[in-house]
Amino acid sequence: MRLNPLDGILYLLVKVIKVFDKRDTDLKYFDPEKVKNILIVSSTAIGDTLLSTPAIRAIRERYPDTKIIAHFNIKNMELFENNPHIDGIIPYYGGYKRFFKTVREFRRNRFDVALILHGNEPQATPMAYLSGANFVVKLPNTSKYGFLLSNTTSHLQLPTSEFVHGIEQRLKVAALIGCSNKDKRMVLPVDRDDEDAVSGFLKSEGIKDDDILIGFQVGASTVSRMWFAERFVELGKRLITAYPTTKIVITGSPDEKKYCEQIDREIGGRVIVSAGKLPLRQIPALVKRFKVLLTGDTGIMHIAIAVGTSVAALYAVADYRITGPYYDTEKHRVIQKWKTCDPCMSKKCEYQECMENISVNEVFKAVTDIIGKKV
Repeated sequence: MRLNPLDGILYLLVKVIKVFDKRDTDLKYFDPEKVKNILIVSSTAIGDTLLSTPAIRAIRERYPDTKIIAHFNIKNMELFENNPHIDGIIPYYGGYKRFFKTVREFRRNRFDVALILHGNEPQATPMAYLSGANFVVKLPNTSKYGFLLSNTTSHLQLPTSEFVHGIEQRLKVAALIGCSNKDKRMVLPVDRDDEDAVSGFLKSEGIKDDDILIGFQVGASTVSRMWFAERFVELGKRLITAYPTTKIVITGSPDEKKYCEQIDREIGGRVIVSAGKLPLRQIPALVKRFKVLLTGDTGIMHIAIAVGTSVAALYAVADYRITGPYYDTEKHRVIQKWKTCDPCMSKKCEYQECMENISVNEVFKAVTDIIGKKV
């Protein structure tokens, strides 16, 4: 791993500042009645941020009159601008980009407490501490920046593997400042304007009101989470044969457009490629129209679950018990295989051998279980 010299400088900086910090920052001094401004950090990928939304709702319900500012990734924050439980967003630009500018913006808000639900390190914890918030909480709290946190007692030092699901991990963070964790549902409102725009797009692509739309998310953040193009092609042909009113919508980022178009050509008809044709903010409205979304462990999988669309989710490197469907489980299908390489290369994987264990037959069965009787 290539080391960034800024990491060491930042560590020494916050270490020195902490030595001279005379504030009572331990969580035992936390008084909910004095909280006026809250910073919520969830600055990573789309799915990670969606997993944070139940905790954000819990924080809003506990602190209804408090100003809540979110620190979201600039690449996907447009998806969350209409979240009813936050009052504003301060962007995360990635790594050390605009690091001190962001810290200055934090400090202008005079936060009383910062909750790190999911953030990139080594930036997330130091930035939350440098925000000036008296209290900074995070779970797990065992990293080298744990000395900056307000929750320092040993019984909170839990490895991530002990969390049943990512939603639970974030709710546990919110619980540290007195928030209830009853509602596990993710929050992703879909605006009417976006629904109308998607309806217009689908109509322009020849989609009829009675067509069955099946989504194929063929890409992923890493090769290790991708099923194979030729298997998407074979599955697409079988579904089109089995369901005459089926149309397949291949989703993806603008960078994945050529890959999506290749799969479209090989299926040979009744396929629409949406990659690069719709802005990110309209993707929830598009996915809401699907009967089912076939996907690996991706951000769009979490979008589908959030808007109520069934998913057929393919897992191998990841563990569905941590990131998979967590509610309405009867409407989803998960195919879980396990890692075949030791050690697993994960993000550095160049060939996803473990995904070979997921056959077209079992995916076809999962998708048709959701669609129901052939028509």
